[in-house]
Formats: sequence, C-alpha cells, structure tokens
Amino acid sequence: MDILNTPGLAENIYQQALEVFFARKWGNRMLFSHDISHHRRVWNFARELLISTENKSNPHSLDFYSKTLIACYLHDLGMTVTTGVDHGFHSRNLAEEFLSGLNHDLSGWTDMLDAIEKHDNKEYSSGLEEKNNILVILAAADDMDAFGHTGIYRYLEIYIERGVPPEKIAGEIRKNAANRFRNLEARFGKYPALIEKHRLRYLILDEFFREFGRETGLST
Repeated sequence: MDILNTPGLAENIYQQALEVFFARKWGNRMLFSHDISHHRRVWNFARELLISTENKSNPHSLDFYSKTLIACYLHDLGMTVTTGVDHGFHSRNLAEEFLSGLNHDLSGWTDMLDAIEKHDNKEYSSGLEEKNNILVILAAADDMDAFGHTGIYRYLEIYIERGVPPEKIAGEIRKNAANRFRNLEARFGKYPALIEKHRLRYLILDEFFREFGRETGLST
C-alpha cells in the first residue's frame, strides 16, 4: 500500500459521515473558533505530521489514520455542551455516539476516545502522552491551529467566551501558546523543517499579543 494514499483511504471511509454528524450536532452554534473549519484544519495538520514523520519501513496503519481522522473531527464537538475545560469529556461521549451509529465495537476505540477526552490538557500531564500516539498527534495538530493569524482570532474568541478578564488576555494567551510550541518542539524536534515552519506561525501570534499588551497597557 502506498503510504501517501493511506490518509486518503481513511477519508474515503469516514470523512463524509463525520461532516454530516458534526453539522447535525453543531447546528447553529456561533463559535467560529471551533466550528467545522477548525476541525478540518486540525486534520490537515495531523496529516502533515503523520506524513512528515512516516517510517517507510513501518508505516502507520489505515486503522491509525482512521482513528486520528475521527479524533480530529470530533475533539471539540463537546463545545456544543460547554466551552469549559471539560469539553473533551462531552466530545468523547459524542464520539461514542458516532461510532455506535456505525455499529463499531467501542472496545476497539479506547485509545482514540481517551485522546479526544484529554486533548486539551495543555500542561501535557495526563500521563497518556507516552503511550497514546493518537493523543500525541491530535494534541500537536490542535496546537498548530492555535498559531498564525488564524490563532489570533481563535484565541480571542474562546478566551472572551470563557470570561478571561481583558487585562489578563494577552499574557494568558502568550503563556498558553508558548506551552503549545514547546510541546511541538519536544515531540517533533528531530524534524527541523517542520518545526521552523510552525515556529514562524507561532511567532506571528506571540508578537501580536506582546504588542497588544504593550499598546493597550492591559498585559505584559
């Protein structure tokens, strides 16, 4: 099997069903930072990570690509219930509903479901990271979508939604984004081209909020 076609095979099997399920559950929710476009981008970043790091002598299986695809599409769907830090728990429940609708035995999907539930632990201290490769890819891909110009809007919307005080927004965002980039470096540092590409996107975000805090006097 051509490894470059493996993510495409996963998409052929699951992507349309995921798009339909997401649209049905999301409805008219007004949270553009976490709508379907975010989930599509996270999958594209996951795809980039998987292909960039693929070991041609021991390629990722179709099962692994499929689980990662589903995790990317459903990891934040729990924000239909809450935008709080426990949205991953609700996303897990919705992922179980999706799988059950396809008559999949949930016992074979525990790694993916755990990854969905724990993906937003940006202290990277859940203890699962060392044994759950889906979580590693999902968390990193989610982090990558927090960088760049898109990340500026996404951070502002969700932090305002969560009631972060204006005087703390810039500092909190810079701290959170720095944790995300350090995790990316720690996990994928042996791929310097990949890291440098996303370092530039991280710096766009960090510089914006550094200047935002300085000019407004709201944060440092």
